[in-house]
Amino acid sequence: MTPVNRTAPQFAELLSRALSEPGVVSRAYAAFHDYSLGNQILAFIQCAERGIPPGPIATFMGWKDKGRYVRKGERAIVLCMPVTSKRTAKAGETSDAARPDADEQGEIVIRFVYRPNWFVLSQTEGQAVEPPPMPDWNQTRAFEALRVVEEPFTMTDGNCQGYARQRTIAVSPLAELPHKTRFHELAHVVLGHTVEAEAGLSDSDMTPRSLREVEAEAVALVCLEALGLPGAEHCRGYIQHWNERRGAEPIPERSAQRIFKAADQILKAGTDPEVRS
Repeated sequence: MTPVNRTAPQFAELLSRALSEPGVVSRAYAAFHDYSLGNQILAFIQCAERGIPPGPIATFMGWKDKGRYVRKGERAIVLCMPVTSKRTAKAGETSDAARPDADEQGEIVIRFVYRPNWFVLSQTEGQAVEPPPMPDWNQTRAFEALRVVEEPFTMTDGNCQGYARQRTIAVSPLAELPHKTRFHELAHVVLGHTVEAEAGLSDSDMTPRSLREVEAEAVALVCLEALGLPGAEHCRGYIQHWNERRGAEPIPERSAQRIFKAADQILKAGTDPEVRS
């Protein structure tokens, strides 16, 4: 088994580069859109650092099946992949069999590891390969897939650009950047912020508002950059504003993972599965 690369960057580090370096997300999305956003950016950064032209990516055997062969001496690209295993109960612990999410053999555990198993087209030679088509993003398809409804804006506050409640969002007809606002409010829903608000949780149990705003705006920034829409620079200013309210601390690793996952859900929800296959 290929050993785990323990020097690979974490999601928080990838997110920091994606938010601070304009163009990283858009170029990564264009080159590696068949992969998760985190892996898109991770692959792009490695290509840039090693002077490898970004392009279609596959494993050694994947390229062999396509009639291409990895050139001798090429170093593999590291990506993050899920590994599923079973955890058995230790002495004194509750039996796995008594847990609703476990079978008789043990609890299913999914962890993420970094492994060097992939190569970019430019690292191979052989038969010509057509790059996969860049998928279009359809707003109607995305909202249907995410089970979110956009309703007419009803607030009288002229400073309010949009809002989200449960699985409904609204964007002000006077919003300066409607795409940015729409992604921001959609992110609140996908991230579960609206569920927290409706559940009546105590302040200590809820995600702090400053972090909620940072998370939602980071999702909006990633989506805007991936789709080449305007407003990314405004997102960066908004993120800095709310992050200062939480002490200008780095975005937590868990939040970075949530941001990538939510942005990935939104982007893929609006693409045609037949185009992506």
